[in-house]
Amino acid sequence: MKARKLDEYDPLEDFAPRKITLMGVTKMVHTAGKGPAVIVIPEVPGISPHVARFARWVLEAGFTVYMPSLYGRDGEPVDLEVGQAIFKRVCVSAEFRAFGAGASSPVTIWLRALAKLAHEECGGPGVGAIGMCFSGNFALSMMLEPSMLAPVLSQPALPLDDDAGLEISSEDLVTVRERLVKEDLTVLAYRFEGDRFCKAQRFAAYQQVLGDRFVGRVLPDASANRDVPEFFEKVVQTPHNVVTVHLIDEAGQPTIKARDEILDFFKRRLTS
Repeated sequence: MKARKLDEYDPLEDFAPRKITLMGVTKMVHTAGKGPAVIVIPEVPGISPHVARFARWVLEAGFTVYMPSLYGRDGEPVDLEVGQAIFKRVCVSAEFRAFGAGASSPVTIWLRALAKLAHEECGGPGVGAIGMCFSGNFALSMMLEPSMLAPVLSQPALPLDDDAGLEISSEDLVTVRERLVKEDLTVLAYRFEGDRFCKAQRFAAYQQVLGDRFVGRVLPDASANRDVPEFFEKVVQTPHNVVTVHLIDEAGQPTIKARDEILDFFKRRLTS
């Protein structure tokens, strides 16, 4: 993969920008690659160079990436003031449910439709998805779409006001649980031990509802990259972004092992 500076604008020139209209709503989706589809749902504040780097790793692993633009300016490096403004905006947006447990963000309905479209376009057994931070739980809600086979939850941060809360209704959780058991599927999830947005209580809540179908990984804080943009230093404050900003791109690092496990998970579920 071409080496790129993560603190500079990424033109995403190796992705094709597509305006995709589903259910009467149009969003820009950056697509590239061949093979089964994987939806890379960006974290706040958007499709940063760090998020794009992870998407390219998915491409190299043999998948077609669908990367929807949900907030921020695509390709823009993370800026403190801009990041804070975007965070405040999404917290009150009707598309997202930042506060209060027991219901999914409305945008997940659109994302489920995107998963269905991606499966129709790419074929294969089904589709994978990874959500991160603000979008961390979205891949679980997307399990209501039959083509979704490989959900990854990376530091699911919502709801922000309830450490043990889950951003999905109890009825939907029952449906997802039944499907996981019936189809012998699992949910893969990651967090750092000291993450203040995704604490142990949240993983415990997932485990209680989904049982052994929930595979949670907890990384030590010492394994996190400390050279991070100001937004993550001053706003996020703790190790948080497992496969993007806090990833250390060196062989043997726990975050690289997490990345590789995610890619292997997609391969097992989507290429058999």
